[in-house]
Amino acid sequence: MEQEFIAAWERNRAEAEKLGVRMRPLDLRGAKRVLSGHRDSDGFALLAQKERLDLSLEALSVNRRFTELFSDEEANNALTRLLEAGYRF
Repeated sequence: MEQEFIAAWERNRAEAEKLGVRMRPLDLRGAKRVLSGHRDSDGFALLAQKERLDLSLEALSVNRRFTELFSDEEANNALTRLLEAGYRF
């Protein structure tokens, strides 16, 4: 499951790069650290401007395929950020 998450993150990063949005590579530990923090992930604001929050770490972490990898707190932080940015599921 973790390897699937990393592969999906790499695909999202490549797609974001095509839009001019740079996001750093992350392993699961790094993703969890970002999601448990108090700031948005790299590129989140730019992805929101481009209406592509589906490529964000936050969106990926609340995807049904990967929810078991994250704590309730991490998932809630991600969901809150997405909703506050106007993301529609």
